[in-house]
Amino acid sequence: MPSAATVSPTARALDVAARLVAAAGLAVDAYVHAKLAGQYDAVTADISQGALFRVEAGLASLAALLVLVWRRPLSAALGWLVAAGGLAALLVYRYVNVGAHGPLPDMYEPVWTPDKRLTVWSQAVATAACSYLLLRWALARRSSGARDLPEGP
Repeated sequence: MPSAATVSPTARALDVAARLVAAAGLAVDAYVHAKLAGQYDAVTADISQGALFRVEAGLASLAALLVLVWRRPLSAALGWLVAAGGLAALLVYRYVNVGAHGPLPDMYEPVWTPDKRLTVWSQAVATAACSYLLLRWALARRSSGARDLPEGP
């Protein structure tokens, strides 16, 4: 990443906005999963769907915090993995009856609830914002010709 003195105010503002949007999307994801976890404790195999929701809530909370306070590509990558992974799982279990596999319960739920819609949007927005941060970091690294990993945007 170019030094702080060479980054334009517009680029800096976009970076801050992307971090805020990513953190907000991840925070909504965490909230909805934490709120719904108890309702899904009865859906079990070796592990309950409620427990998986709590894990998602914890990971999304951690990712939101890191995206806000630790300006490194690794924090944006974690945010992207949590948001995109959650979005992929939600869409698969919405449209495909995967069934129970190993320790995972059958989480097929072919309906759109308001909470599910909110989660899809928040995860999609967080994925897009983290993608922007990662792309910006990669392009800045490429243009600077740096061999070491620079500080993130």
